[in-house]
Amino acid sequence: MLATIRSGDWLTAARLRLYPLIFLALFTATAIWAVVTSQDRMGPNNLPLGSDFSQVWVAGQEVLAGHPEAPFDIRRHAAAQRQEFGPDAGVFGWHYPPYFLAPAALLAHLPYLTALAVWQFGTLALYLVSILAISSQSGIGRRQALIVALAYPAVIVNLGHGQNGFATAALLGGGFYLLERRPLAAGALFALLAFKPQFGLALPLVLLIGRHWRALASAAATFVIMTAASIAAFGAESWRAFFSSLAFTRRVLEEGGPGFDKIQSVFAAVRMMGGGVQAAYFWQGLVTLCVLAALVWVLRSAADARVKAAAAIEAMLLTTPYCLDYDLMALAPAVTLLVSNGRDRGFRPYEKSALAFAYVAPIVARPAANALGLPLGAAALALLYAATARHASGPKPKAMGFAAGDARQSLRS
Repeated sequence: MLATIRSGDWLTAARLRLYPLIFLALFTATAIWAVVTSQDRMGPNNLPLGSDFSQVWVAGQEVLAGHPEAPFDIRRHAAAQRQEFGPDAGVFGWHYPPYFLAPAALLAHLPYLTALAVWQFGTLALYLVSILAISSQSGIGRRQALIVALAYPAVIVNLGHGQNGFATAALLGGGFYLLERRPLAAGALFALLAFKPQFGLALPLVLLIGRHWRALASAAATFVIMTAASIAAFGAESWRAFFSSLAFTRRVLEEGGPGFDKIQSVFAAVRMMGGGVQAAYFWQGLVTLCVLAALVWVLRSAADARVKAAAAIEAMLLTTPYCLDYDLMALAPAVTLLVSNGRDRGFRPYEKSALAFAYVAPIVARPAANALGLPLGAAALALLYAATARHASGPKPKAMGFAAGDARQSLRS
């Protein structure tokens, strides 16, 4: 069995075609059932359809009413959610910087269900475009790539929560795809990820060590413009409110507000297994230092640019204590990059099995944590990162650069 896991030979071509189709069928049926059994805007679990999106839409309503600071006050924000969706519908905290008030306000011009559909399917389309662009570099068929991308279990998790994982995956996938081709556009896409500041440790290392000066300048300029625009649109008070709300955000994390089963980080794993807050911060900090050190090693190595990009994405997820299961959408471009590289240059030992584990992790992580107390999400991230980092110790590849897809005719199977 160990030899099979090492080689990944259990992932036959027939299974790679069949399993995603089964996942896609099950997830499609689940989504249809949720819509059919809903009443007006409320889903079968007495939460609004696209539950987390409800508070984004309410935040947009608060902005349109002239109170952009209101979402950062949990009491005001909770009261607004209860007024809109009922006293028993549940409430959700706003933990984003003021940048994200802009899409919230735009979507709030639409009725709730229309806004939810526009947000989810619009960002889903952008995610698919980025995955298809990456997969085309190795001649992966568009149909197969589309099926696998849609069947990725984090897709149904993100849809169920009405979350922003599709946008995160699209920005990362598009940014790394364009990094060598259109560095200014890539830098702008990376800067747009500022609405997820907890993922900000790894990307600067990629741009600095890789000497992507034009992308770095573009990212810095875009960031400055975004910040100035947010202050002009929402006032400096929104930023003061955001920084004041960070204590509440930290308390939500430390107490496991969303549930430690839902948070896929080392911090949450320690807390879920009975560790205290200080112990959780210690282990998260230690892992973060090790991950960043390994990332520097990978970035300075002769590994293919696709491997470096995948390692950076994985490091982003591993170095934050606040990574939820829908954030695992960001793994989709990383997995696609590694598959593209593997088809061109061959897979390392255990790499195929690590990729498969990471692929199914979003749908099994929460049930495994609930039933068995096992942090499978963090484990899947760590194993995939270890498999990715091993590329740094290999021989120098024949062709450098992500754009070098001249091995398309090899390893077609």
